[in-house]
Amino acid sequence: MRAAIDLFVERGFHGTSVPSVASSAGVAAGTIYHYFEGKEALVNAVFQRWKHAMSAEIMRDFPFEGSAREQFRTVWERMADFAVAHPKEFAFIELHQHGSYLDAASRAIENQTVDFGVQMVLRAQAGQALKPLPPTLLMEFAIGAFRGVFRGAMSGRLPLTRETFMLAEQCGWEAVRA
Repeated sequence: MRAAIDLFVERGFHGTSVPSVASSAGVAAGTIYHYFEGKEALVNAVFQRWKHAMSAEIMRDFPFEGSAREQFRTVWERMADFAVAHPKEFAFIELHQHGSYLDAASRAIENQTVDFGVQMVLRAQAGQALKPLPPTLLMEFAIGAFRGVFRGAMSGRLPLTRETFMLAEQCGWEAVRA
């Protein structure tokens, strides 16, 4: 799975083959096929594993009763912690989350994450803490800002640190708050 992540991040889904994953992992291609029906099954297994891990990190002791500000900070901070601790895995998730090759189980995990974000925004809007714009727009705007910081860090323009992400968090909050 480590070799698959490395190659899927470096080459993308279409540029990665099962034999290249096997070669990178130091095993025969037949070994990969023993565990996975094909490249689609492999990419879905990797996606599900790491999307679950990131979601679990975000949801750990989540402050459901906290203010919208506290919830926004918590999500951003935990995504930052995950991205700093697992940069290749975060890059993999971001690269593949909209892939047409994702199966129903992978799409369900992605949809659960989006639904959680939309519900969080709706609760915050009900309390007049966020701008009265479409919830998905606000959520995608904030996530897009986070991704931009991550890409800047991966390209070497910014340090890949929690501190960098948390400096950007204040800007993200200012952009969406009412």
